[in-house]
Amino acid sequence: MSSTLPIVPDTAAAATPAAASDGPVRRKSRRISLGPIGVGGDAPVTVQTMTVTPTHDADLTLQAIAAVQAAGADIVRVAVPRREDAEALPRIAEHARIPVVADIHFQWKYAVMAIEAGCAGVRINPGNIKKHDKVALLGRLAAEAGVAIRIGVNGGSLEDAILEEFGGPTPEAMVESALREVRLLEDVDFFNTKISVKHSDPWTMIRTYRLLAERCDYPLHLGVTEAGPLQSGSIKSAVGIGALLAEGIGDTIRVSLSADPVEEIKAGITILESLHLRERGLDVVSCPSCGRAQVDVWTLAEEVQQGLEGIDAPLRVAVMGCVVNGPGEAREADLGVAAGNGKGDIIRRGERIATVREEDIVEAMVHFATEMAEEIRRERGEGAPVVV
Repeated sequence: MSSTLPIVPDTAAAATPAAASDGPVRRKSRRISLGPIGVGGDAPVTVQTMTVTPTHDADLTLQAIAAVQAAGADIVRVAVPRREDAEALPRIAEHARIPVVADIHFQWKYAVMAIEAGCAGVRINPGNIKKHDKVALLGRLAAEAGVAIRIGVNGGSLEDAILEEFGGPTPEAMVESALREVRLLEDVDFFNTKISVKHSDPWTMIRTYRLLAERCDYPLHLGVTEAGPLQSGSIKSAVGIGALLAEGIGDTIRVSLSADPVEEIKAGITILESLHLRERGLDVVSCPSCGRAQVDVWTLAEEVQQGLEGIDAPLRVAVMGCVVNGPGEAREADLGVAAGNGKGDIIRRGERIATVREEDIVEAMVHFATEMAEEIRRERGEGAPVVV
């Protein structure tokens, strides 16, 4: 793959989410456009998810899109397995407030309908759309419409010829599958492409993306496919996605969970914030508890987290239950509590501002955190709080 192919100009910089400035040094990828959102190049890493509603129910799907947008999604994908789903795309694309990507597997005609419907992008899987002339056709139509294409390779759906050639879904097999499809698009002068090479095993996924990053300069969509339920899936995704992002590899991510898509967005944003790739929002930290604790830290931390739900200001809130390290660690946060002996010292940016009874800690923390969030918004010239 050549790295001298034309780079898409940075036309959508103002529309992309803000990123922190001290994160990993990112791989130099070309920048493409997905509607008003830039992906790759110097554009911030974006977070996306996929709706679980029947796409042919346009109103229900639009409600689902609004929910993930409110949670912080930058891009959303909708499944298009049936013709009635494709027929609903014009209404969805028109009314959604974030770029919509149509997920196409077997029926190339649905991809044509998605392009004509005004979707910002389409996802095609080389293992499922086998006609090369149809892939080329999609490239020509997408180029005319300004639509992006994601080449989405999965370890579980590789072409039979690739599996036979490489002896299974190896990293080399997945990368070759993706690049062969990319060449079909390049042959018709289409370059508004991003690539994913997902696998359900994080270590295989990491090795595959590393190899792909060495062989092309296209933006990469990261994910551990079929990661699993909320807890274990989030951990596997953090390992796979986080490891690559820490190396500078990756331009957009999806945490694939057997859970509400809103949870995928929350997990994805947390991964980016942890690597300083997105400005930190609310961050509740708490000690793991030990024999020194004089308060039920686990319960207290959960109650504080629940009480602060909806605050999206960049606040680090610490819940500590140890008289040895608690006061010092609480002082390192924007707002903290050092609890013990039936009371809690509330510490704001290094200074103790109140001492409250243990049963009043949660109420006090919510009060002071809300107050600080409002101060931050006023300093930034922002309006009413955004509830996520």
